[in-house]
Amino acid sequence: MARIRCDFFADSLELSTSMTVLLPQPAEQQIGTSATVRTGAPPVLYLLHGLSDDDTAWTRYTGIERYAEERGLAVVMPQVHRSFYTDLADGHGRYWTFLTEELPALVERFFRVSTAREDTFVAGLSMGGFGSVKWALHQPQRFAAAASMSGALDLEQLIALGDRVELFETVLAGRSLAQTGNDLYALADRVQDAPALYVGCGTDDVRLLPGNEAFAAHLAERGLDVTTDFSPGEHVWSYWDAAVQRVLAWLPLDRAAA
Repeated sequence: MARIRCDFFADSLELSTSMTVLLPQPAEQQIGTSATVRTGAPPVLYLLHGLSDDDTAWTRYTGIERYAEERGLAVVMPQVHRSFYTDLADGHGRYWTFLTEELPALVERFFRVSTAREDTFVAGLSMGGFGSVKWALHQPQRFAAAASMSGALDLEQLIALGDRVELFETVLAGRSLAQTGNDLYALADRVQDAPALYVGCGTDDVRLLPGNEAFAAHLAERGLDVTTDFSPGEHVWSYWDAAVQRVLAWLPLDRAAA
């Protein structure tokens, strides 16, 4: 597996930023690894970070490099700071535009990965869980599957509880969730041809579990294809390390295998 820290300029952000990328590299002589060999360009997972993290967090705190190698899966981990994957109101930080428009174009230009819908996936934890579902519901034609782990899926509830007041004031700046495309319930109500969805949360994650359970129930009521995973765990990396393995096992990766 090749791990690349890619530093580049993002026009949509008007600044230099980074992404960490894992690319399958079959190696016959490397000891202690087991790689799936695929024909053609590998499938790709966009893996999104949480509120206090950056593009390196997944590789620093989990075994994602080994897990992806076993499946012949490329992984793209962008950096979006504390943006909640949203275009900020002041115009200096179009992180949603960066994620959904500029980043995929740059990945396609820089790296050899599949661009087919059936080979493209998105997942994330906490803030990144919100971002992954938001992206999948806004652009369902792009993804075969999307997963949220401990996602902040009900922002209305979190705002009502007074959670991260200053952060949401910065992100929303008086705009409603609907105005900014951040109301996942509204997006789920009108999405067409949605990808398969996965909603997971630790049962000891008392702040976010209710919102995850409620949102998963709403997806099921709408007749969307949703898999739930409410298993023991808190809002910690030991939970996400186990959770991402379950997500990778759930992804429909068999099509691309050699």
